[in-house]
Amino acid sequence: MFPDTGQDRRSQAAKALFERAYSRQMRGDFPEAVLLYKQSIETLPTAEAYTFLGWTYRFMGDLEAAIAECKNAILIDPALGNPYNDIGAYLIDLGEFAEALEWLRKATLSRRYESYHYPWFNLGRAHAALEQWPESLRCFEKAAELAPEYRAAHQAAAEIRRMMQ
Repeated sequence: MFPDTGQDRRSQAAKALFERAYSRQMRGDFPEAVLLYKQSIETLPTAEAYTFLGWTYRFMGDLEAAIAECKNAILIDPALGNPYNDIGAYLIDLGEFAEALEWLRKATLSRRYESYHYPWFNLGRAHAALEQWPESLRCFEKAAELAPEYRAAHQAAAEIRRMMQ
């Protein structure tokens, strides 16, 4: 997440600020989390800090700011999948399903992502909203294949199968 340059002080300071921001975010102290993420970014910009800043804005109900921060993350590291998925999810929340598809596809193709099942699940959501049932089912099944313990994907696939009968 942060460049490993041994004892690089900027990297360590940015990481410490990021960890404090994340802790505040998880406690629901979003304004403080925003300040700490911004301080982390000022110290050493990382795609993760921009992405998590965006996620915090989403919790605060500001989807436009969330999308903007994810786009900043992509400028820093286009290989990171999280900001593409997050933009797609935020666009789904805004009812912009067709536009979400492009971002979610990019997330599924990203080189660096630990949870590929999320963009596949979100692709399924977007296709379902567009009433593209076979494609929606394929995406939910792919999410379930990638993360067999992800119940939401199994449930969504089962629901689509019922609808298609």
